[in-house]
Amino acid sequence: MKKYIILILLSFLTCSSMASIDVNPDGLSMGETRNSIAPMLARVMPAVVNITIEGQVATAKDPFRHDEPSNQTQKNQSTPNGGKFVGIGSGVIIDAKNGYIVTNAHVVSEAQSILVRLKDGRRFTAKLIGADNEHDVALLQIHANNLTQLPLADSSNLKVGDFVAAVGSPYDLQQTVTSGIISALHRSNLGIEKFEDFIQTDAPINPGNSGGALVDSQGKFIGMNTAIVAPDHVGNVGIGFSIPSNTVKRVVKQLIQYGKIQRGMVGVQVQTLTPDLAQAFNMPGQKGAVVSMVMPNSPAAKAGLKVGDIITKINDQAIVTADQVHNIVGLMLLGQKINMSIMRHGKQQTITAQSISATQDIALLRQANPYLFGVTLSNVTIGSPQVGSIKGAAVMRVAYSSPASIAGLLPGDIITSVNNTKINNIDDLKKIAEKSKNGLLLHVLRGNGSFYIMIQ
Repeated sequence: MKKYIILILLSFLTCSSMASIDVNPDGLSMGETRNSIAPMLARVMPAVVNITIEGQVATAKDPFRHDEPSNQTQKNQSTPNGGKFVGIGSGVIIDAKNGYIVTNAHVVSEAQSILVRLKDGRRFTAKLIGADNEHDVALLQIHANNLTQLPLADSSNLKVGDFVAAVGSPYDLQQTVTSGIISALHRSNLGIEKFEDFIQTDAPINPGNSGGALVDSQGKFIGMNTAIVAPDHVGNVGIGFSIPSNTVKRVVKQLIQYGKIQRGMVGVQVQTLTPDLAQAFNMPGQKGAVVSMVMPNSPAAKAGLKVGDIITKINDQAIVTADQVHNIVGLMLLGQKINMSIMRHGKQQTITAQSISATQDIALLRQANPYLFGVTLSNVTIGSPQVGSIKGAAVMRVAYSSPASIAGLLPGDIITSVNNTKINNIDDLKKIAEKSKNGLLLHVLRGNGSFYIMIQ
């Protein structure tokens, strides 16, 4: 049984220091106005639910504390080496008519049963409609009347410094509210999820808050509370992360339609346009993502996108980081048109591509370079200590079961000629490979020896 120590602070006034205070029927002193978010929270809190899961685990694990950053699902395991566990999290009703509730995928992972408890005390067994671990979003459904849903805001309009309130069930303390501000936007590279574009907030978030609502001053859902930075033996330190509502909306749309995410691709690699890169492109102050690679025969290539283009908008959404491109394209419905505003040589253009599936993308890559598919290369630097003045292409990685792997090509090999033609770099190799119809005969250097490899 949990025990909580509650300190009650009393303020005593002596008779001589007490003054007569007139109050109005609302309990406020005359001339005083109420400065409270209570009316807003009265609309929000019925839409935030408590989630309890039961499941079976195979191995012992302490989910209370993770390497920072961590998620905040609170799980109690009943046995040290496997057995049943009970997990506690939060959720948000986003569609009262259909009983749809969003939460984090990690809240309901390994769940054999999911119980939803509403603010009014009602309890329902929930059905898992679908979950996407890479975005950490799950969709549940309950069948109930008189539900309250939370309106979803456009998270692209958020600003650092905006007021926010977090509502959830930390440590199973239902309907707990904390408040703060938006500390930062577009946080990524945190190692929490594959797709990251977090809202950072200083509103206190703790274990059990996962899946709960981050709302604005109007009581609109702007994000799903997901993770915290929690150093060992330290509680909340005021660094929490929430998934933006626009991301949640896109994931939910696909979960309703397919039960899973069918990720779109356009065949492009990008990197964040840093101030140094912007200066190098003679566009100081420009923000966006610079195109570093365009896959042959891909939708991006067919649309005319080129290496060096700077993507500034996708479907009217401003691009600041490369992760945004990755996230937005990854949640496009297959076949959906993608309008990209780009800067090329200082001039603005609009390019339209059409998303394809990852399977189609791989097929295009295989078609473009069937013999080199799955091989990662780099140019050999003249004067390298290992190879002296030898020119060619160095093999960095070889995908398992690829044609090159089956032929015996290994990381560290240096390709010096293709089909008995010497090469100076990767471009020379690719030009010959694209024209070859009967395989590639590679001359490679490996250690102190050299030999031929035939890729078919």
